[in-house]
Amino acid sequence: MKPITTTDELAAFCKPLAKAEFIAVDTEFMRERTYWPKLCLAQVAGPEDSAAIDALAEGIDLAPLDELMANPKVLKVFHAARQDLEIFYLRMTQVPQPLFDTQVAAMVCGHGEAASYESLATKLAKAKIDKSSRFTDWSRRPLSERQITYALSDVTHLRVVYEKLKHQLEKSGRLAWITEEMAVLNDPATYRADPEQAWRRLKPRGSSPRLLAILKESAAWRERTAQRIDIPRQRLLRDEQLLEIASHAPKTIEELGMTRGLGRGFAEGWQGRELMEAIERARSLPESELPARDKPTEQLRAPGAVVDLLRTLLRLKAEQAGVAGRLVASADELDRLAAGKRDLPVLKGWRREVFGADAVDLIEGRVSLALAGDQARLIPVTS
Repeated sequence: MKPITTTDELAAFCKPLAKAEFIAVDTEFMRERTYWPKLCLAQVAGPEDSAAIDALAEGIDLAPLDELMANPKVLKVFHAARQDLEIFYLRMTQVPQPLFDTQVAAMVCGHGEAASYESLATKLAKAKIDKSSRFTDWSRRPLSERQITYALSDVTHLRVVYEKLKHQLEKSGRLAWITEEMAVLNDPATYRADPEQAWRRLKPRGSSPRLLAILKESAAWRERTAQRIDIPRQRLLRDEQLLEIASHAPKTIEELGMTRGLGRGFAEGWQGRELMEAIERARSLPESELPARDKPTEQLRAPGAVVDLLRTLLRLKAEQAGVAGRLVASADELDRLAAGKRDLPVLKGWRREVFGADAVDLIEGRVSLALAGDQARLIPVTS
């Protein structure tokens, strides 16, 4: 059992798949020592054939794979697709489409809140996954037969999982729901790392506009530099160091070097010089250009009893519909719904049909929840 290691082999494998209805796709990558994920192996299975593609093989050109992933006539099936899609987006500067995520489909079909690939393979494909190679170093060569067998099992059984889930969705009339749920995965913004927004992930110990400006410039410098030299951002400069620098706003290299754990080598080297330039840019910004913290989340006055009723109704409706409750509505949405907010995802599309419309009726007193034995049900309220 050998992986594809040449461009000719890859082109020959991909050519017939361009006419396939779907392909199952998975990747093995490393990013512990890099900023960008390093693709090591790509596994692809069509309705009949499957292959592991060695992305690190000397001289291989992955263009035939990119072309297949960009083919709008071939459905790409993933499980928990977010990280795999990031790799292809960074390679292709476009999101492979159309998409089908079996983890999302499993929630729609009532297989739990976040069904694992192993559980679905066991339940739907009657397969047992050998997990011993899961945390192996996929960048080392040669790959063992056990590694390749494990890697291919991630797509060969995925074919069966997809077909079973698709059948369930067609039977329940919910196939269109999946298209609706793919919106976030289809959005290129999901995979972009904007250095100018990096500071928003951090929690400074103050909120003065000048402090935030220094934090913003410093975080943007860290993000751009980590991207440029391809190392994890935390290895370049830890979050706590970044926050301390923003708080103390050093004016000299010597003051920068006093940051806990930073070291003179960093402060006196090119990193320290560039970071001090970023800090000076923040210092020289006019008041009108200083950033401000995001407005605090609106404080909602959601009656506790109403929220409790909505939780009960959500559990009831999710069980009746055979869909994961978490996919229907989040805890925050229930709070906002109880507080009178109506411009919410739960009141749109299939979510409104499953839960949202009844939730509004319950809140506004048109129906009530009642117990019938050990079951809860909705009863219309008559005036």
